[in-house]
Amino acid sequence: MIGAMTKKSPLRIGIDARMYSAAFTGIGRYVFELTQRLFKRSENEAIEWTLFMNEPEFNAFSPPNDWVKKVLVNAKHYSWAEQVRFLKILNREKLDLMHFTHFNAPLFYRRPSVVTIHDLTLSFYPGKKMRSPIHRLAYHLVLNSVVRHARGIITVSKHTRKDLVHLIKVPESKIQVIYEAAGEEFRVLNDKKLIENTLKHLRIDRDFILYTGVWRDHKNLVRLIQAFATLCEKPTFDGLLVITGREDPFYPEVKATIQKLGLEKRVVLTGLVSERDLVVLYNAARFYVLPSLYEGFGLSPLEAMACGTPVAASNTSCIPEVCGEKNALFFDPYKIEDMARVLSSLWEDSSLRGTLLEQGFQRIRDFSWDKMAEETFEFYKKSL
Repeated sequence: MIGAMTKKSPLRIGIDARMYSAAFTGIGRYVFELTQRLFKRSENEAIEWTLFMNEPEFNAFSPPNDWVKKVLVNAKHYSWAEQVRFLKILNREKLDLMHFTHFNAPLFYRRPSVVTIHDLTLSFYPGKKMRSPIHRLAYHLVLNSVVRHARGIITVSKHTRKDLVHLIKVPESKIQVIYEAAGEEFRVLNDKKLIENTLKHLRIDRDFILYTGVWRDHKNLVRLIQAFATLCEKPTFDGLLVITGREDPFYPEVKATIQKLGLEKRVVLTGLVSERDLVVLYNAARFYVLPSLYEGFGLSPLEAMACGTPVAASNTSCIPEVCGEKNALFFDPYKIEDMARVLSSLWEDSSLRGTLLEQGFQRIRDFSWDKMAEETFEFYKKSL
């Protein structure tokens, strides 16, 4: 056991927590959930945890015990400070193992490390923010460097593992799949007044289909809006499409499509919503839709299922793997007519929605943050 081997000299394990925050989605949520559980191990095993953080999270974070230390880095991702200042700080700490929770890592760090690859979206869909050849070169350089020098690689789905093996020729034996999970706050709500007030505040006055997330090419929002327009042509359909997420000026085509199709009164753009409001929206939606062309894990369908909401989703990348083949209704995200067919079917068939709701509750039992943290800790031991 690690504790027995390191009784005199505790193991020093570092974690890149520059995205640490309970309020973040994606990687920030992953880091938060992982560290909260790993810290509890300090009580039973001789391990010193070092979190490398940026402001303002550094100042807000209070180490829970003497085995947890925080170090201020203040190096943004994709920056020179990440390559120079962060490297200097890491080398100074002389860690036994460093966990880079995202592929962004100093190119010349050579002590033992593991890395989590959440997705390879930028390899397939670089988007409008990464059109510069220099930015694309830097991305590929950093990604290739960290996965080649890491002792082990964690991917959050089998599909991402397959992509990594295919694109970078990493030995599959070096990679372990460790799934993420929906947070405990995503649950069925019984507070009808809270739901009513939230929907009123967000100007949602009838049944709706929900999409949550960022506005980027691979999220496929334009085709979703076009498929929704097909539903609106039916005289019996009176629903709304609710789209959350901060409006992105790099993707004006989202609002342009809404205006072109005359859907200003049928598509509600909420902007970025709080976690509390997000849980309410999941609960209140007739069903949730994920039209993405590519996902590394796809956490939102599990969050919807945990809130008792049926799911319609793309049949691409890892989405069927995460949802489970029988727990969601799938469509071809490249075919507007197929998406519209599935959305219409799920909207009209209450029996189907009930079946998917029950199967969704069963599916979320297969995922747990506790299991994720336990498997990650075992991976640390294996990598050492």
